[in-house]
Amino acid sequence: MATLIGMMVLAIGLPAWAGITYVGLVRARRGNDLPQPDLPRPRRTPAKKAAWIAALAYLAGGAMHVYGMSYLPFLFPEDACWFNAGYKSVPDSSSALPVSLVCAGEEIVPWWVNPGLLVLAVTAVTATVTSVVLAFRNRPAGVRTTDPMD
Repeated sequence: MATLIGMMVLAIGLPAWAGITYVGLVRARRGNDLPQPDLPRPRRTPAKKAAWIAALAYLAGGAMHVYGMSYLPFLFPEDACWFNAGYKSVPDSSSALPVSLVCAGEEIVPWWVNPGLLVLAVTAVTATVTSVVLAFRNRPAGVRTTDPMD
């Protein structure tokens, strides 16, 4: 588990830190560090809020699915029961969706993984549809959506 956290820091933290440092260096070279006047911040529309909720639900669902998949056998099926349940045998069954690993009649994957995936999937799809509907409903009146060749 500690190596997984270390790999996450290396995979996400270091590139983010390098990007932030690079942007700071570019701004310093261009002279963009001068104080800027306070510009009005764009409004957070309901469509943007729904899009953010959808993005977070997709991300959390992907992370939860990867966690559930960590229980499944990949190269050595007989070792999946050994590492997860404590006895050496070939799994009775396993599947990726719904996430399941059965060793000697006992489900090894935690009970909350599949309901969590379902809740996050429904949230992501609902928020995506809501975001699209709100974006089209609240667009400015002068925007044409028909073919300009009419």
